[in-house]
Amino acid sequence: MMQLNIVDETSPLKAVILGTAESCGPVPSPEEAYDPKSLEHILAGTYPKEVDMVEEMEAFAQVFHKYGVKVYRPTVLKDCNQIFSRDIAFVIEDKLFHANILPDREREFVAIQKVLDEIDPNKIIRPPAEVHIEGGDIMPWNDYIFMGTYTGPDYADFITARTNKEAVEYIREMFPHKTVKSFELRKSNTNPKENALHLDCCFQPVGKDKAILHKNGFLEEEEYQWLVDYFGKENVFEITKDEMYQMFSNVFSISPEVVVSEKNFIRLNNWLRDEGFTVEEIPYAEIAKQEGLLRCSTMPLIRA
Repeated sequence: MMQLNIVDETSPLKAVILGTAESCGPVPSPEEAYDPKSLEHILAGTYPKEVDMVEEMEAFAQVFHKYGVKVYRPTVLKDCNQIFSRDIAFVIEDKLFHANILPDREREFVAIQKVLDEIDPNKIIRPPAEVHIEGGDIMPWNDYIFMGTYTGPDYADFITARTNKEAVEYIREMFPHKTVKSFELRKSNTNPKENALHLDCCFQPVGKDKAILHKNGFLEEEEYQWLVDYFGKENVFEITKDEMYQMFSNVFSISPEVVVSEKNFIRLNNWLRDEGFTVEEIPYAEIAKQEGLLRCSTMPLIRA
């Protein structure tokens, strides 16, 4: 049996599910868009092509192989976008949570059955129906679990609001020995530069004590300030609105020393190298058009 283990974002990665861009289906209609950035590219005629996205994900897989990480891929479903495996499930400690996602994405979970078969069924948990939760909003960080949420009375009006207050309470109950710290995120169905789809769209820890942050992604300034104080201003790389739109905070750590990043993120990649990180640069700009990037397309199972 596989022993799941995830307690932070950066410990050395041993096993991961990487999504797939194969058979991801035709370009969606504007009505089918899940987020404002996809909508923008659908309308502009610049929506990414399957062949380009398959190539980008292959480059990501090669980096994992280079570092000896065991990579699982979902079973390919015909005409189904299965790139963002972070949305469908997530691991905290030794438990895998089956996310209550948008209903038409439920079959994506079934496509990872061969991984689930290797896990003790008692460790696979389906939260109750009222708990809305997606992996992009969940970040275990040692004694903390950071969570992105939106608790405004207009929650139901936002297709971009993915994790609700019931989810925060649920995770608190599941992990009473951890401090669950939630952050209200800015949501927009129409303006991608004013929309933090998930917490990892405006924040992510790297290394042992550093973080990438975007102030405007947070609705409450004091919640943003808490993160700055927690990591220390000198350890925070603050990204601009345009860099958030390009998904600068959605990089992925293979270890405390190694970060996989998009090759066009020049300013960030230079900062990471200046801070002593090894930066594995890959092309991922086509996938980014769907408001998701490197962290979104991975679901870590085991970190040592």
